[in-house]
Amino acid sequence: MLQSRDAEDKPFLVVDKKAAHLYVFEPSGRLRAATPVLLGAAVGDYSAPGVGDRAQNGVLPFAERTTPAGRFLTQPGRNRNGEPVVWFDYEAALAIHRLRPGRSHDVRAARLDAGRPDARRVSLGCVVVPVPFYLDVIEPLLGQREGVVYVLPETQQARDLFTQL
Repeated sequence: MLQSRDAEDKPFLVVDKKAAHLYVFEPSGRLRAATPVLLGAAVGDYSAPGVGDRAQNGVLPFAERTTPAGRFLTQPGRNRNGEPVVWFDYEAALAIHRLRPGRSHDVRAARLDAGRPDARRVSLGCVVVPVPFYLDVIEPLLGQREGVVYVLPETQQARDLFTQL
């Protein structure tokens, strides 16, 4: 990524789905921070057609709750509740966001702390980070500018997905 200059001097993130971990890099390539993350509940490297509309309507079959693999440009924005997020696939309604308050908060917080990556497979497909990580790392770095996120595949070889890099 650095040698190819694919990130175009933007900050970049690497999501390792197999480890359920996020790595955040400065444009120079220096590792800035890392954290466990929550990912899509279903294993898979692609988003189903129309998944964004179904996710917004709250009707998303389990098999469609994937975090797709690939290279995505990030865009700061807000979700439908007005909370800040970093979109990485707006059409599929996928973002990097903080752990949200609500009835599932405690269960999801416990899953973020779980040592097993498979325990962190609970989202509809978004990449969910701890609140302090979002506030201290994600929002300052990507809350006002574009970046690049590379989501590593889990069902195919990375070299097959990222041949152009």
